[in-house]
Amino acid sequence: MPKIERALVSVTDKGGLVDFIKELSSFGVEIISTGGTARVLKENGIDVVDISDYTGFPEMMDGRLKTLHPKVHGGFLAIRDNASHVESMKKEGIKPIDMLVVNLYRFEDTVAKGASLEEAIENIDIGGPAMVRAASKNYPYVSVVTDPADYSRIIEEMKASGGLVSSRTNFELARNAFSLTARYDAAISNYLQSIDVEESEFPLTYTVQYKRSQIMRYGENPHQKAAFYSDLTIDQPSISTAEQLWGKELSYNNIMDSDAALDLIMEFDKPACVILKHSNPCGAAQSESSLADAYKNAFAVDSTSAFGGIVGLNRTLDAQTAQAIGDVFTEVVIAPDYTQEALDILTKKKNIRLLKVPEIMQGSKAKKQLVSTRRVTGGLLLQDRDLGEIDFENAQVVTKRKPTPEEMEALKFAWKIVKYVKSNAIIYANKDQILGVGAGQMSRVDSSKIAIMKAENAGLSLKGSVIASDAFFPFRDGIDEAAKAGATAAVQPGGSVRDQEVIDAANEHNMAMIFTGMRHFRH
Repeated sequence: MPKIERALVSVTDKGGLVDFIKELSSFGVEIISTGGTARVLKENGIDVVDISDYTGFPEMMDGRLKTLHPKVHGGFLAIRDNASHVESMKKEGIKPIDMLVVNLYRFEDTVAKGASLEEAIENIDIGGPAMVRAASKNYPYVSVVTDPADYSRIIEEMKASGGLVSSRTNFELARNAFSLTARYDAAISNYLQSIDVEESEFPLTYTVQYKRSQIMRYGENPHQKAAFYSDLTIDQPSISTAEQLWGKELSYNNIMDSDAALDLIMEFDKPACVILKHSNPCGAAQSESSLADAYKNAFAVDSTSAFGGIVGLNRTLDAQTAQAIGDVFTEVVIAPDYTQEALDILTKKKNIRLLKVPEIMQGSKAKKQLVSTRRVTGGLLLQDRDLGEIDFENAQVVTKRKPTPEEMEALKFAWKIVKYVKSNAIIYANKDQILGVGAGQMSRVDSSKIAIMKAENAGLSLKGSVIASDAFFPFRDGIDEAAKAGATAAVQPGGSVRDQEVIDAANEHNMAMIFTGMRHFRH
């Protein structure tokens, strides 16, 4: 590797820059810089060659044109041991540039702030990506530094080698740099493709980029290979950004189930606990008094399924609750925080994973409307996240009898949970606890029967309970089963051609029923 003798510096993010360039200068590196970056470096006593002095061509067009010049790109692209390239450099007065320090205009941030199209266009960086691509293509001879996090690594390597950067490091820097320009171009493409799209707010083409954060031992099954990738732009509670305080790496299935648990627990304002298995809630409860009570009641719903499950909590995990969780084999616990006493209890369990997600305390207010994606063979499905809510106080009561205040609270509670149960979904509940869950059946009445069976197995009475259905009841049999089990009120979307038949059944059983007009299929 040639010694670093000349560097071009042009950055938007100036964090850590001055110290880094001072270190570079200590190796005798000549610094070429542009605009505001050059000004900051000069103000801090660093000798800088202005880009216009280097190229002999002035910066113009409000800074749009400054680095797009043969002396810049030739300095990056020339192969140092290619005689023809070297001869061209001598003839045209092009000097080799051995390092590029650059990061790009903040296009994504600008768009996220609701900027106009004109402002967004002005924040499309042209010269930066062009230099990054040119320098990265010639990575055997040029170091391309696009991330301030790499500054200290570069300096340490140069100190150890007398001013050199290894070919391995240059390759890694170039690989990261091409990923940066790919993400940058994807952001621009997705933004522009979403403007003036007929009959839809979805882009005509959709490009995404994720960063690998974990190689897994296996996928859903031991014969499947798997890896976990994180969204580089996520700005809300996520398993990908959770802090793991204890335990082995999350497995493929842990991540799938934990994602569902995190989404569900953020529905609650009171101290609450949810327990999930295979991405379905098998227990959920809230308490006026304590988190420990919420866990106890959630666990009581289906203690068999809770074995090896995922526990989600919306309050700081205390010692009493930790002791109860520790008595049962639990794969993952997700909480906004943990007391030291709780950590002392649970870190004695080698097979448990403890995740900290502080934003859980913000509840559903922390959730944002993002595009939800799902792969199919040869394609991709995009949709908004299911964040739909209804106003229960003004909901359509379709039966002769209106829900009592107690029933109304139970219906609200059940409706929060049924959204997270795989379709066909049926929930029996009281105002603070689910009592039975029927999930993923091809027939809605079968889901109802399974939910009743689950409640009976747990010794939980359904007398005076309510029933929630994620989609309409296609026949009256589901209501008949619910009434027979002891339910006194129901909530469902409505919309069936047999709605009147279902309403008549509810009236026959003196049940109250609400139509929400909103379906919550979860496939």
